[in-house]
Amino acid sequence: MSKSTAVEDEIAPVPERAEEQTRREKAAEFLASHEDTSFTYEEEKAVLRRVDCRILPLLLGAYFFQQLDKSTLSYTSVFDIVSGAHLVGNEYSWLGSVLYLAQLVMQPAMAFLLVKFPNGKVLSSAILCWGAALSIMTACTSFHSLLGMRFVLGCFEAMIAPCCVAFTQTWWRRSEQTMRTSYWSAMNGVTLMIGSLFTYGLGHIDSANMFKYQIIFLFCGLLTVAYSFVVFILVPDSPMEAKFLTDRERVIATERLRANQMGITSRKWRWDHVWETATDVKTYLWFIAVTSISIASGGITTFGSLIVKSFGYSSFTTILFNIPFGAIQLISILGTAWFAKRFQCKGLVIAFNSVLPSIGAIIMLTVSRKNKGVLLFGYYLVSCLASITPLIFNWSSSNTAGDTKKKCTSAVVFIGMCVGNVIGPLLYSTDQAPLYRKGLIADLCMFVVVGVVSGLIPIYLKYLNRRHAARRQQLGKSVAIIDESMASGANKDKLEESRKAVEVEDVREAEKGARDVNGAAAGPGAQHRSLEEDNALHDVTDLKNEDFIYVY
Repeated sequence: MSKSTAVEDEIAPVPERAEEQTRREKAAEFLASHEDTSFTYEEEKAVLRRVDCRILPLLLGAYFFQQLDKSTLSYTSVFDIVSGAHLVGNEYSWLGSVLYLAQLVMQPAMAFLLVKFPNGKVLSSAILCWGAALSIMTACTSFHSLLGMRFVLGCFEAMIAPCCVAFTQTWWRRSEQTMRTSYWSAMNGVTLMIGSLFTYGLGHIDSANMFKYQIIFLFCGLLTVAYSFVVFILVPDSPMEAKFLTDRERVIATERLRANQMGITSRKWRWDHVWETATDVKTYLWFIAVTSISIASGGITTFGSLIVKSFGYSSFTTILFNIPFGAIQLISILGTAWFAKRFQCKGLVIAFNSVLPSIGAIIMLTVSRKNKGVLLFGYYLVSCLASITPLIFNWSSSNTAGDTKKKCTSAVVFIGMCVGNVIGPLLYSTDQAPLYRKGLIADLCMFVVVGVVSGLIPIYLKYLNRRHAARRQQLGKSVAIIDESMASGANKDKLEESRKAVEVEDVREAEKGARDVNGAAAGPGAQHRSLEEDNALHDVTDLKNEDFIYVY
């Protein structure tokens, strides 16, 4: 077999190609019902501002309460939950792990629910249920009752991160997704700061009928229940159904997402997408990376307060020291997201950022417990690990297309996160105090693994881009295409010039009988072609869509 024949076999269109080109999803049908879908940059900017003002704060709030509620265990660890609930051995560790074990079990069901049901209603229902579960934990005074309710809490919290990823993919372009993902992920740091202040105040309440940990559970749970009603009323299910936008703005909010080449909402479960997720090499690379960092994160999140207390600080001082820890997480998450967006190199940013927590772990392993300040500095360096997980979330989601495949890939990534967070706390034990050497050594190894894997992933993505270019050439398309999804306001003028050049070339090809599949044109005459023949708004996966461009 000749080399050229081998290449043709590799890039030949799949049998379902004709079916994929004729299938319309909801977004394509919505745009087809409107005559004018073109828009100016100023109009797009105004719509983006309205989306940011409505959707983003609600997502931030949802993620904040999820982080607050699951972190209540860590806050209560420095007060009386160990003695009040008579916890011994690894029982406290299991209370940390079981929440993620529940999330692990629920991920396949979560992916199915997000495809089949309105995402806004799913999110508000999940918030209501986990808030109620945390409130009920107030009545728990033994290991078994706490374990059972922590499992229930995890089942409903399993929805939050996949929902946030789904909303980010549904409402923002790929160039905008990195920072939006970092915003809701930064709620980790905000939760540590505000949650520590809540706990500090609530910890001073003396009650004859309730332990302090029960007061904390009840307060946070009821706040969450109240917020669920806000989400139910204000969060729309998709851009096409957003009542806070005018009809014209809904068209723009939908049309602007065409450049993502990812589809928007189909509400159809596709088993071929499931199979492609299972056979896609990227799936396993994301899984390894997120599992590694989650092992470290799970241990530090659950035992962080106990580690700081082991330096020789009191309970209330330990709680206050979590505030700078949260502030560093907030700065780290937003800073690394900015670098990744600015330089378009998520892999290198993740690899570099794994160095800082590695140094922090080494400090805590080697420095004497007499040097409290140095140990605290090492602990704060470890907090930089929080910036890695949201970058992996965004990296995987922005390199995946097809409604079902997007949800399944997110599920796999969150399964990896859950597996890591189940394992992480179990590598620690209250019996290891005050050094916690076993857990810290394991975390150090995981930082190295995630750095190496993140450095290798861009190599594979570049290979996939070359393969798509070869397929476009075989189909008679432009080899070099414009990735509008990664365009920002800073380069809009340059992009407009490139788009006009592409439109001229498309007209020439049309005169020769060639169809336009570029998807970059949005002006008169290109609208009908793009709706009928463009892959962007159809339910096509990234591996089968030769117009899809992978980002590093």
